[in-house]
Amino acid sequence: MLKSVRAGEELNAENLKKFLAKHQLISDTNANLDISQFSNGYSNLTYLLKIEEKEIVLRRPPKGAVKRGHDMSREFKVLSNLHNGFKYSPKALAYCDSEEVIGSSFYLMEKVNGIILTNKEVAKRNVPANDFEKISNNWLTLFVELHNVDVKAVGLSELGRPIGYVERQVLNWGKQYHKAATMDIPEADKLINWMTENQPTTYDHTLIHNDYKYDNVVFENDSWEHIVAILDWEMCTLGDPLMDLGTSIAYWMMPADGPAAKVIPSPTLALGNPSRTEIVNLYAKESGRDVNNIVFYYAFGLFKIAVIVQQIFYRYNKGLTKDEKFAKLDKACAMFIQMGWRAVQKNRIEGFF
Repeated sequence: MLKSVRAGEELNAENLKKFLAKHQLISDTNANLDISQFSNGYSNLTYLLKIEEKEIVLRRPPKGAVKRGHDMSREFKVLSNLHNGFKYSPKALAYCDSEEVIGSSFYLMEKVNGIILTNKEVAKRNVPANDFEKISNNWLTLFVELHNVDVKAVGLSELGRPIGYVERQVLNWGKQYHKAATMDIPEADKLINWMTENQPTTYDHTLIHNDYKYDNVVFENDSWEHIVAILDWEMCTLGDPLMDLGTSIAYWMMPADGPAAKVIPSPTLALGNPSRTEIVNLYAKESGRDVNNIVFYYAFGLFKIAVIVQQIFYRYNKGLTKDEKFAKLDKACAMFIQMGWRAVQKNRIEGFF
């Protein structure tokens, strides 16, 4: 959803117009530039630039964010390469590694038109329950296709270090949790220790998105037949595809999740959506991968999301962002960690409330 730019997150319009002209994206620096901001999303800041009858999307890191998780050059590289061999990635237009234009690095990409199924969009459209079988099936099929991308063919074979990926993820996210913690959550260290002791040692290596969910894909129209783009590639890397699946089902909230379902509303709560178990079984069928260890991947996904929202709350608590939707993310962090620990104790990915 587009809104006016939030206080403290404004862009320098005159500098931007000079940058657009330099990269031959506009012809007249005196043209009117209209800047609005996408309100959905919890990570990188995303803006829509309207100028000379063109619409361009700008992505930049939030204030106070560590570069490692918000590397604009990396995201730009991923999009630039993928667009030549994977038609579901938006076209990257230009990259700026200097802070002189808007105060941070940023990149520009084409705007993809279509429907993004946020929680509000599902409610506004009153999407019929019967439609979610087609929506979820097409969403899942593209997920499997993403994991089958030939990384050498698209020039991304050096994007990450797939060997040892799971071990590094468990270690690094545990460290990041402790660095950003603002409250004591007893289950956190229990979950970290369990993941350390129960992580898989052998797994496939593929391209993974790391944030694949309904509101990061764009459907062409409400026939739900075609997805035209996948968005938000900031965490894309090479690693275990089941880690990707684990994150996706961690976001896949269900009505039976009780209080947790209200913390961060999800379009998967709408009537007609399959359960997490059904999504996992469908993934196994389409990909041919063994999903017997899915509890580990689901628990890790919940923990990773917990750390992400905790980091955002940490920035909000420090006054580095004023978006009020971040005000209760510390409670969301606790809820996700507690869900992860419940999943481990019950040894299942649903039905533990």
